[in-house]
Amino acid sequence: MHRRLTSTQENHIPEFSAVAAQPDWRWCETTSASRAGAVQSDRRDSTRNLVAALMLFVGALVGSLWPTLADAHSGANWFDDQAAMNSSGSPSIRINLSEQKAYFYKGGRLVGVSLVSSGKQGFRTSPGKFRVLAKRPNHRSSIYGSFVDRNTGRVVKADVDTRKHRRPAGTYYRGAKMNHYIRFNGGIGMHASGHVPRYPASHGCVRMPPHMARKFFQYSRVGMPVTVTY
Repeated sequence: MHRRLTSTQENHIPEFSAVAAQPDWRWCETTSASRAGAVQSDRRDSTRNLVAALMLFVGALVGSLWPTLADAHSGANWFDDQAAMNSSGSPSIRINLSEQKAYFYKGGRLVGVSLVSSGKQGFRTSPGKFRVLAKRPNHRSSIYGSFVDRNTGRVVKADVDTRKHRRPAGTYYRGAKMNHYIRFNGGIGMHASGHVPRYPASHGCVRMPPHMARKFFQYSRVGMPVTVTY
């Protein structure tokens, strides 16, 4: 049996608003917009990071190639193996002290040019006409080098001239490396060096970049002419 509500009780029945029952779409829209903004921000950050990484890569690549590009622009530090092998005639080398460059010829044809560093003041490389006297792939200087501790292997004194400096007790003399040595005037010759400035800096020999010294050594012959000029 159902009991009838009085009019007063009916007035106290809570009413549910249709608006209150609906989801707050404004909040959803705001949240979606925030998420979209965050995604766009992440994409912008990723793009910036990618661009920065590419710039670093390109910078490193250009930096590594710059010495080669600079040498190519100066017309030096190149060697044509095919021309050296296929050209007829005898090989010869010409060293220009004013230009600080060495030229390799095969039968009168220029097949390679290298930057060099000749003898500095007081050790000038002598001009003249010479011939290759000897070739040694792994040569060390008998005059210039370092005194090294026998026990530790530590260099005790660098830039040694054995004609002037006395060897300290407990040390031994280690000559400076002169790889791909092409001797043409007494003890003077061409050889590889890690320090080849574009000005005279050696003790009389003709320094060359290692890769160029290797090429000149490969195609040179004992007895071939070497001309040194200004």
